Amino acid sequence: MRLSLWPRATQPYADILDAARHAEQTGWDGVWIADHFMPNAGTSFPGTAPLLEAGSLVAALAAAVPRVRIGTLVYGMTYRHPAVLANMAATVDHISGGRFTLGVGAGWQINEHEQYGIELPPIKQRIDRFVEGLDVIQGLLRDPRTTVDGTYYQLTDAVCEPKPIQSPLPVMIGAKGEQRMLRVVAERADLWNTWGLPDVIAHKSHVLDEWCAKVGRDPRAIARTAQALTVVDGPLPDTGMPAIGGSPALLAEAVATYREIGLDELIVPDAHLGSGDERRRAMDLLLKIVQEVG
Repeated sequence: MRLSLWPRATQPYADILDAARHAEQTGWDGVWIADHFMPNAGTSFPGTAPLLEAGSLVAALAAAVPRVRIGTLVYGMTYRHPAVLANMAATVDHISGGRFTLGVGAGWQINEHEQYGIELPPIKQRIDRFVEGLDVIQGLLRDPRTTVDGTYYQLTDAVCEPKPIQSPLPVMIGAKGEQRMLRVVAERADLWNTWGLPDVIAHKSHVLDEWCAKVGRDPRAIARTAQALTVVDGPLPDTGMPAIGGSPALLAEAVATYREIGLDELIVPDAHLGSGDERRRAMDLLLKIVQEVG
């Protein structure tokens, strides 16, 4: 099972870079950056807290941090035209030397859309637009020219050059909805991601397998990735979000269970790992636990 870090973008870039470099130097597999412009209203962070932009961060990390995979967790389709996003992804893949994973999702955070005047359609329309956006992105990244005559996006004989180094550049879809979004994952994704404890991930992974059977896709072609708030030693946060750990023994137990259910990659948010030397020690212990579990 791979182990990757999710540095929070609410911290200074120097701290993000320090965490990413420590992950790279000690044997972690990847670094993921969330795509938001402000903290979610109602969370422990005030809505005015500083937050660095994801596209700029992954480009910077791709240049500054060798070896590990770099990815977005996940770009909201509502924030950027998908043709622009495809060009951004291809460029970061070149900067990284072919180590970029393009994570995308339908978009959800209300306060960002309200403050910036970005439309956040009802869920059905949002997913319809997301699927059209995938047509645009995957066409531009993989085909010489792309034409899309959709409800939301229209491209005519469009190009995106240079193409990514990876062929194809892997696309990860963040999704939890069992009726439509996991079907989209089955049809279109190279990786799937969602929040959840092992029981939730096991259930939704089974639903994804069922969708794969219905659409004629080998479920083994889709890597399963997940994250939960992670505490090495101390009380679990009372946020309503999935959380694991509390002690090294409990953390090892959770990691073993994720492995047993077939999770391919555990993504660790760094929000509860401390900072500086404390975070580095927590990261080292996490890596040792995952290596011992196998």
